[in-house]
Amino acid sequence: MSTTSTSSPTETFVLTDVAAAKVSELLEQEGNPELFLRVAVRPGGCSGFSYEMFFDSELSDDDLQSSTAGVKVVVDPASASLLVGASLDYKDGLQGAGFSINNPNATRTCGCGQSFS
Repeated sequence: MSTTSTSSPTETFVLTDVAAAKVSELLEQEGNPELFLRVAVRPGGCSGFSYEMFFDSELSDDDLQSSTAGVKVVVDPASASLLVGASLDYKDGLQGAGFSINNPNATRTCGCGQSFS
């Protein structure tokens, strides 16, 4: 896993190389070089918090930024404390394909994998 931090010595959220390649592919399909991956945590979901991931082009002055294999990742400060040490992976197999978040801060997760506490 290769990462480069651009605003914080402690990585808040990183992508595995496989996830970075898939996100890069999806960003390329969007055709807008200004887009980056925004990762956030919101109240809700069956376990208390849920993850949000989307492509964005709007930066705030206090956003935390990092880069993995050329993919820019942005996390807002409110979400950052819940994502320290977390990573995004991508799997493509017979059981289906998709992204998954490995979050060492989650004490409980739901079956869908998109909600935690």
